[in-house]
Amino acid sequence: MRSIQNWFSVTFPALSQNESFARVVVASFAAQLDPTLDEITDVKTAVSEAVTNAIIHGYGEKGGEITISCTLEDSVLEVAVTDKGAGIADLNQAMEALYTSRPDLERSGMGFTVMENFMDTLRVDSVPGKGTVVIMTKKFTGKRQEVND
Repeated sequence: MRSIQNWFSVTFPALSQNESFARVVVASFAAQLDPTLDEITDVKTAVSEAVTNAIIHGYGEKGGEITISCTLEDSVLEVAVTDKGAGIADLNQAMEALYTSRPDLERSGMGFTVMENFMDTLRVDSVPGKGTVVIMTKKFTGKRQEVND
């Protein structure tokens, strides 16, 4: 049985103005691991992409709720972003760089690619009509960068 040092879960409306809230909450939680500036920026960027995908592709104009659950175990942060929206019919296609289901919104189709590049692991589980969960992990070095004057 694995031991979890700390965790939290928060649910909020799937509104674009809540994307920055999600980034800050996860970054604040991760701060207890004494991350470098690069590490915390990576996490904030990945969370932003996951939440934005849930809002735009999961719910569109219908609205709904997003849940973010985080755990810290040793020096590893796990972030799960869950929606109960449209789900993804073809996950392989959706994860291809430059693919977007919303070209009408001038989306770049790089969301999953960004998440993969900024986090250590990425797993996406989705059921059409039921929703999507994006699970990402990041191992922190705990060596905060010194700021030079």
